[in-house]
Amino acid sequence: MNQAPTVDGTLEPDEIEHSMKRIAVASVIGTTVEWYDLFVFATASALVFNKVFFPGFVPLIGTLLAFGTFASAYLARIVGAALFGHFGDRLGRKSMLLVSLLIMGVATFCIGLLPDYASIGIWAPLLLLTLRIVQGLALGGEWGGAVLMAVEHAPANKRGLYGSWVQIGVPAGTLIANLVFLLSNAVLPDGALLAWGWRIPFLVSVMLVGVGLYVRLNTSETPSFRKIRSARAQVKVPLAELLGKRWKQVVLGGIATMSTGTSFNLIVAFGLTYGTQTLGFSRNAMLSIALMACALCIVMLPVFGRLSDRVGRKPVIVGGIIGEALLAFPLFWLLDTREYAFALLGYLLMMTAFAANYGPIATFLAELFDAQVRYSGLSVSYMLSGLLGSAATPIVTTALLSATGKGASVAWFMVGSAAISAAALLLLAQTLRRGRGAAIPPSF
Repeated sequence: MNQAPTVDGTLEPDEIEHSMKRIAVASVIGTTVEWYDLFVFATASALVFNKVFFPGFVPLIGTLLAFGTFASAYLARIVGAALFGHFGDRLGRKSMLLVSLLIMGVATFCIGLLPDYASIGIWAPLLLLTLRIVQGLALGGEWGGAVLMAVEHAPANKRGLYGSWVQIGVPAGTLIANLVFLLSNAVLPDGALLAWGWRIPFLVSVMLVGVGLYVRLNTSETPSFRKIRSARAQVKVPLAELLGKRWKQVVLGGIATMSTGTSFNLIVAFGLTYGTQTLGFSRNAMLSIALMACALCIVMLPVFGRLSDRVGRKPVIVGGIIGEALLAFPLFWLLDTREYAFALLGYLLMMTAFAANYGPIATFLAELFDAQVRYSGLSVSYMLSGLLGSAATPIVTTALLSATGKGASVAWFMVGSAAISAAALLLLAQTLRRGRGAAIPPSF
């Protein structure tokens, strides 16, 4: 049931507390579905797509081509962020969330129906690429809207906490994707996963989409947008306003967030390939390690989000970035032991650092922009970070491993990404209102 706003477009304090749990659950479910759809593709790219859609290449090159298809969506995400951001700032957050979720669900389901290379030749990877781009367009509009549904509804002293709930969708979606692949691999006969079993995770996503649509239909528009709409204060072309006056926040915000994509994809995409193809771990072993790391992340994200409400966004995020840099080499040292327990420890440590970085970043980015352009600013900035970090990581790390044969080269890549993100973050204003120097936009 939607909550009725007061005459100034806001909710009463008791109504806010009552509705926030429902809004948080809606945000988590919706983003979990979207990120499940995204990362089931990443998992399939690491495990089967090199054989199903690129069978004429040696394994490492086939994997590189599969990851190239995986990365193609990140360009589409920028376009999707601008498109959905425009209408999200003009028409509202809620409607764009419903549209993006539906588009993502259809594209993912269709991937599960694609013929393989043996059946239709070059058309198979081309159709895969097309559907991957459609996924990217949908996700470009999804994440920013989900963040705003949580952050713009939240009390000022709990924005970090509720913004971090949206971030749970990333490890939760990844966990479910890995779990589905793990179960499929465990129960199917040898060769069945490559023959048809890989389709199951894509086809079952239709059930998750149905749940996500139902939950989101029962949430209300945010107070911030209701104020803008009642005052007829929408910006005519939000993207033009954004790039004309706030391009520095967009660019620096994207670079500051880059290391989150690098570290997470190092674990869930490259790590699976490195563990199975280079170190000799079984597919089930690496999937179970990734699953447990994601479970830990789900627990830690709200912890760091709440901490950012108390001490500020920047200190927590910087701590996470430093942790990612310091753990880059130990991660590979532990993996290279080829011992399951040590590999798991490396994953858990890196995922904790990632959670400190990623938990508060959604609220941090949202607080950089005025409400009139917040959907566009938040979405474009975050999707830029995906292009710089997430898209490049599987390709660069696979190429580095091919050239050097050593995980140390990949560790240096993680350290460099963290250093660049830290520098950009330090150039941005602290967004948590803490006495002097507050930088939260007055229209929040």
